[in-house]
Amino acid sequence: MKTDDFDFYLPESLIAQTPLEKRDSSRLLVLDKKTGSIDHKRFTDIIDYLNEGDVLVLNDTKVLPARIIGTKTDTNAVVELLMLKETKKDIWECLSKPAKRVKVGTIVKFSDKLSAECIEVKDDGIRIFKLIYEGILLEILEELGEMPLPPYIHEKLKDKTRYNTVYAKKLGSAAAPTAGLHFTEELLNKIKKKGVKIEYITLHVGLGTFRPVNVEDVTKHKMHSEFYQMNEEVADVLNEAKRNKKRIISVGTTSTRTLETIINLYGTFKSCSGWTDIFIYPGYKFRSIDCLITNFHLPKSTLIMLVSALAGKDNIMNAYKVAVDNEYRFFSFGDSMFIK
Repeated sequence: MKTDDFDFYLPESLIAQTPLEKRDSSRLLVLDKKTGSIDHKRFTDIIDYLNEGDVLVLNDTKVLPARIIGTKTDTNAVVELLMLKETKKDIWECLSKPAKRVKVGTIVKFSDKLSAECIEVKDDGIRIFKLIYEGILLEILEELGEMPLPPYIHEKLKDKTRYNTVYAKKLGSAAAPTAGLHFTEELLNKIKKKGVKIEYITLHVGLGTFRPVNVEDVTKHKMHSEFYQMNEEVADVLNEAKRNKKRIISVGTTSTRTLETIINLYGTFKSCSGWTDIFIYPGYKFRSIDCLITNFHLPKSTLIMLVSALAGKDNIMNAYKVAVDNEYRFFSFGDSMFIK
């Protein structure tokens, strides 16, 4: 299986640069994974595809304003860090740019309140930093940091809250679980009133989700690990749904990877936390989910491989062609897809 098999033509004009004024006004492409048939809807129509007894699983991670820009104390050269994950107290794995300027011992100053010292050099631009600061780190990041928007978004985000879901709660992500950006409180309440159970799990999105695939052979790609968590109450609801043959509908690839990680480890859902580097591509047999709400993903990415595993590669590549022909908006601030 070749990475190029997951390439597709996308005009740059279809890459959404800003969020829509109303979260739930995006378009919704509905794909039947058994037949390949396609319907064109609005995201508010998602409620028509949800049934009483279904369980809707969302990722409640919250994006840190984790893009920080500073200068090296020895040369004043500008260095940008994207804080990916905290591995120990005040020790952070960061994506550094330009990485070649950052060696062990390099100190980067961001303000009078925050500096960082490189203590380890890793591959692919990854550096391990010890943070040095006074006060509360999250407050400093709120003041200094920027939302880590993907590189294909060139417009400045006017409202930081739009790169978080309305239900974001647990700080720790370097990128948003974008499938959830379409939900509003009002829509979630309507879904609950229909008898759909809404449950929350956590996966802190890091480099594993958005790192490009740079190998020709898909199976040679290595995912970076990301932290996940599920509590006992959610596990009980999911296990009951499985017993009663009710559908589990995952919102986003991050929720999907968490659910599949847990069921593969334990054969059931249970209260747990840990690190996952699960990589899902065609040939994978899903054990946890029945349907998926997702966005349109980058060519040759691990995410388009995941949805191809669920719906079939031919169905997905056709759906993406239809989406391009119908001028759907793509990627983080773009339109949505429901794979039923």
